[in-house]
Amino acid sequence: MIISPPFLPAAGLRNTDATVNPPIVDLMMDKVDEFELAHGTYPIGFDRRWHCGAHLMPSMQNEKVRAIADGEVVAYRVCQKAYDGGGGRPDSNAGFVLLKHSTETGDGRTLKFYSLYMHLLDLSSYNGADGTLLPEFLKMPTPGGDTAPSPAQKGVNLKVRRKDVLGWVGACHAQQHLHFEIFMTKTDYDAYFGRTQLGKPTASVATGNDCWGHTYYVIPAGSSFRALPPGADSQKKLKGIAFDPLQADRNEEQLFVEMFFHKGSKFTNVWAISGESRTLLTPTPVKETDYEYDMYKRATALYPACPSDGYELLRFGRILSPSPTLGVATGATPPPVDASVQGNPRPRDGENPRATWMRVTFAAGREGYIDVSPDAILKLSDADFSGLAGWEKISEGNTPFSADGLCDIDALKKIVRDTKEHQTPQETALKAEHKKEAVLANYVKTNKAIRERLKGFVCEAPSEWDSSNNEERYRKLKDEGEFYHGDDDGYAAFMKLLKSFQFWDKTGFADGEKMWFFHPLAFVRHFRKCGWLGRNDLSKIYNESTYVALGKKGEDYKELYRKSINNVLRKYALNKAPRSSHFFGQCAIESFYMMVVREASIGIANAVKTGHTSIMPESRGYLRSPPAAEADVAYFKKLYEGRAVLGNSDVGDGVKFRGRGFKQLTGRYNYSEYWVYRGWLDGKLYDHAWFEKTVNGRPMPGPQIDNPEEVGNDPYSCVDTAGFFCTRYLVTKAADNGITENVSKSLTKKVNPADTTSPPKRWKETQEAHNILGDSV
Repeated sequence: MIISPPFLPAAGLRNTDATVNPPIVDLMMDKVDEFELAHGTYPIGFDRRWHCGAHLMPSMQNEKVRAIADGEVVAYRVCQKAYDGGGGRPDSNAGFVLLKHSTETGDGRTLKFYSLYMHLLDLSSYNGADGTLLPEFLKMPTPGGDTAPSPAQKGVNLKVRRKDVLGWVGACHAQQHLHFEIFMTKTDYDAYFGRTQLGKPTASVATGNDCWGHTYYVIPAGSSFRALPPGADSQKKLKGIAFDPLQADRNEEQLFVEMFFHKGSKFTNVWAISGESRTLLTPTPVKETDYEYDMYKRATALYPACPSDGYELLRFGRILSPSPTLGVATGATPPPVDASVQGNPRPRDGENPRATWMRVTFAAGREGYIDVSPDAILKLSDADFSGLAGWEKISEGNTPFSADGLCDIDALKKIVRDTKEHQTPQETALKAEHKKEAVLANYVKTNKAIRERLKGFVCEAPSEWDSSNNEERYRKLKDEGEFYHGDDDGYAAFMKLLKSFQFWDKTGFADGEKMWFFHPLAFVRHFRKCGWLGRNDLSKIYNESTYVALGKKGEDYKELYRKSINNVLRKYALNKAPRSSHFFGQCAIESFYMMVVREASIGIANAVKTGHTSIMPESRGYLRSPPAAEADVAYFKKLYEGRAVLGNSDVGDGVKFRGRGFKQLTGRYNYSEYWVYRGWLDGKLYDHAWFEKTVNGRPMPGPQIDNPEEVGNDPYSCVDTAGFFCTRYLVTKAADNGITENVSKSLTKKVNPADTTSPPKRWKETQEAHNILGDSV
């Protein structure tokens, strides 16, 4: 899922400071959060009624309003001029666009939602803004609207793409702002969130493998923490990995642990949970510098039986791969020790092969190590929308809004579990109904912690753009002390203008139908962590003309590998825009736009066009003549046979270990490393020195790899070899330096140092991928 905020003020900027703590993990959202106005808080309006959007006003008045994701136009209105909002002058804008979005977020999950952009500037007030940037349907005013807003229009066969310009910020009652909403229908909400933790009173085991964003651990009270992991030697090292000495003890209260990575470092926050109260034990996240960059080294040392599975344990606390190789978890019988294997990579009797020793603060100022692999410790992620992570389902039976649609401050404080007294004695003494608005508004506006809690509210509520509930929603404005008390004409004018702004009849939604609303910026920020590429997202990576020129369809290749691409990007945290852009830029050349996952013995384009033997699957794992032509076999023999630097020690290695996979894994040495990494080959990781050893003057036989063709046949392994290479050779660390040509060149030297002709092509593909994946415009 690729999503961005409705303004892109930081396009082209990047956070270059990796030393600050807490880290700046989403510079764009931090900038846009500054645009939120106090008079339009979510989900409570200044008058105590539902306000299911947020009011945003960018610091630059000509900042463009943009679509947050690819979508279909449900309804829209374009106004030539502003209208009288009741003050006797044209001070309100009725222009809007409502979009419907459908995308994927992981594990086969489809998310459908709507985004609304209300109070778009009228055409006559652009004041130098470039109206040619708008889609055609937004360049002309909708029919009618000389004295009042024109009727809304249905969007028929109209689509927009993420980052398309929808207009500029207008005003309502002379207050400049964009009213921005995100909501879902009940059907779509149930389909997606029915499989999450949202609304569940207590956390439970995550179902499925939909895991993304930050990871979370729920540690029961009374769990044991160690000063060092068991088995650590006198040098405070476990299997060669150094651990800082901490403290041993038990936690008195349940712990909620948040863990995330940024710019190679690992960060951990911890809260102690007691009943309904929670105490932050880490004033700033605990930072473990370069932990992620060193994770391949840690995984190969700590989990020699299958470093690939160990790598996932270190990142997610669990193995997400569908067919894990690493032994069973605590409570089951571990696999037997194979004493004949040099280095004894398998676990000792009684040792948990999945033990994942994590550094955790268990009391104020006290840290220890705990194995988070047992089932007793719940493992969650941002995909689960846990209440412990701040998400709250607000519906019947759990709402601060009373039957008349007004928010009660005491009910709100109960839901957010706020026991502190924030009111002054003067405010407390106010009993009149019409003073409750001021007390509630002050409570929300002046309390940052409460506003943050409100961002986690997911609310079932009626839409203010539905005219069928106008009287019920606004009649209290005529009560004593309210805005229209004693002013029936003013109230009638207000209701008339309101109805002219409303558009529910053009949406296809039923009158009075309640929707599920989200704080729109919180929704965008949260799902930006997903990184999952839907069918439509991946279709834009690599130009279709490249495939058409060879008589192929890009979708045939992209859909074959899309799930594997997503799983691999998630596993190695390559699903962040700079990293994924470089990944696709390099793979465009290495795999010829996903079309060639076996090295060709003739020109790549010609090989694809003709279906040449060298790029076709081989049942024996390597080319033979016949059926292949002798020239094709000779090509690879000449390139690779006997190449010591590649570990090709046996006769036939040149052909057998030719390039395969998205990264074109080449040579017995590299295949051996990957086979050991996946747990398919017993023994330690073989280094180049091992291949240079001889027995009786002859090269030592290489590790026996039965079927190297697996790298080309299995879609996951095909892509995973590229992810393996990225973490093995710190490609991710280099990619974190940003989207520049110099960075692209440095990555090319790591990926294919002998290639001196393709760097410009790789840089071009990286830029084009970033145009799709990133926020630049």
